Order: sequence, then structure tokens, then C-alpha cells
Amino acid sequence: MPRWKPDAAERLQAAALELFDEQGFESTTVAEIAQRAGLTQRTFFNHFTDKREVLFILSSEIQRAVVGEIAACDDAVPPLDAVVRALEVVADGLFEERRAVATRRHAVIAANPELQERELGKNAALTDAIAAELHARGCDPDTAFLAAGTAVLAQQAAFQRWTRPGETRTLRHLLSEAVRSLGTIVSEDPVTS
Repeated sequence: MPRWKPDAAERLQAAALELFDEQGFESTTVAEIAQRAGLTQRTFFNHFTDKREVLFILSSEIQRAVVGEIAACDDAVPPLDAVVRALEVVADGLFEERRAVATRRHAVIAANPELQERELGKNAALTDAIAAELHARGCDPDTAFLAAGTAVLAQQAAFQRWTRPGETRTLRHLLSEAVRSLGTIVSEDPVTS
């Protein structure tokens, strides 16, 4: 196949997921991924720094989309609501059509502590970017950080459920459920010292 086709990154990701399923993440090499995708190792490294990054192909796009949605949101919308709305839009636009791939990706990450650590780092970077955008909108830094962290935590809980076998509800729906659950927890009487 010609190397200049525009879907090289997606083909590499599909090949990597197949190989990770077949022989495990640790046993799979970049050379095998490139060969399975019908591309060269050089093409692989034009798109990814290493085989771990194949699993995080959308991280930058997700971050840009979420921050962009928050920036476009009316300033009168409370910080947490602005972030949840942004995550819902991104869930609809970037995740729903990729559910099967996201589920396979999630299984690979769940089976590998190093990848779990990378996932936590990507989520922390998303939280920081969201908090920075909320602060730029006039939110104080502490509130911005709490709103960002709360929304990302709700998104992670929703994502966990969304990738379970047999789950058919949308990520948007599960995100709304997770936010409601957090609201219930927060509204409970706090433990006093």
C-alpha cells in the first residue's frame, strides 16, 4: 500500500490493537505493527514516538476539542456545567463512532500498569488544560481546578462503564449519570472533625 495514504495513523492503530489482542502489548514490536498495517517503520515513527502512543492517538485532539468547547461556552454558564457540556460534545463527536476501538484500547491499557500510568498522565494533562481555560474565563484557580478534576473524574467513571461488555448507553448518557452521582455524594452531609 502506498505510504502517502491519509489514514496511516488509523491503520497503524488498528494493526497495533490486533497484535496487542493476539500476542499482548509487551510482545508486540513496532516492526510488526508497521508490517501488519502495510507501512514502514519510518512511517510509524512519523506518527508516533513509540508503540505506547498508538493507544493515545486522540489525546491531543480531545484536549483541543474540550478546551475549545469551554472557550466557546457562554461566560454565564457555571464552570462545572461548562466542562461537562464540553465533554458531552466531545463524547458525541469523537467517541461514539469509535466505541469498538475504544473498548479494545481500554482493555489493553487495563492489562498494563505502565499504560495505566500513561493514561493517568494524559488525564492529568487534560485536567490542567481545562483548569487553565476556566481560569482564563475568570474562574479563580482553586474553583477551576476542582471543576476540571470533578468533570474529568466523572468522564473516567462514565468511560469505564461505556467500555463494559453489553453496555449500550451512550457515553453522553453515562457522563450525565456520573455527574448526578457526584452531585449526590457532594450534597451528603460532610463528616465533621
